[in-house]
Amino acid sequence: MDDRFNTAAGWVLFAGIIALGLSYISSVVFGVDRPETMGYAIEVADAGGGKDAGPDLGTLLAAADVGRGETAAAARCGTCHTFDQGGASGTGPNLWQTLGKPLAGHAGFANYSGALKARSGETWTLEAMNEWILNPKGFEPGTSMGFAGLKNNETRSDIVVYLNSLGSNLPLPAPKVAEEVSAEGEDGAAEGPGAVEGAAPDAVEAAGAMGAAQPVSPDQPTT
Repeated sequence: MDDRFNTAAGWVLFAGIIALGLSYISSVVFGVDRPETMGYAIEVADAGGGKDAGPDLGTLLAAADVGRGETAAAARCGTCHTFDQGGASGTGPNLWQTLGKPLAGHAGFANYSGALKARSGETWTLEAMNEWILNPKGFEPGTSMGFAGLKNNETRSDIVVYLNSLGSNLPLPAPKVAEEVSAEGEDGAAEGPGAVEGAAPDAVEAAGAMGAAQPVSPDQPTT
């Protein structure tokens, strides 16, 4: 009885040793170093870190249409404003020749908010009018105008160019893209005689060196 128990216990012990050895060998052959931090990082795009400003005003106004602006202005602003020269004021002032004038500068309208009257040194530029139509209370928190604002870039820029056409005709700002391309062209222009447009300075210098006359050794035969 004792012999069989000892034999069985010996086999169990032997099997345990074998299993432990195999486990060690497997970890050496197939194992990889365990990272200090399990898993891996996933880069997530910033959902609210920066505000996308969208197209610049010059680009928006370049694509705007006066006819569309007239229709949009009549639908959105016509309840309170008139647009014809010499037109009567309503809840808001007549908008003929508004751009280029002081913020509270319409002589026939007396109901400007005190907030706009306080900004007497400012005028309705294209940028100011764009910001005003986008968000009146953002432009001037103290305004009494109840219009919530127009977020649509195309419709808003159409209205701005239409208002500008009503006797103001301020020059439109150039699109920034065109300005950047022009600046890059000026910076990248080749300088000096024999310069090749678009070629790297080293390449131009090498080309000039190859074209230069090379000294001939007295021992070298000439043809």
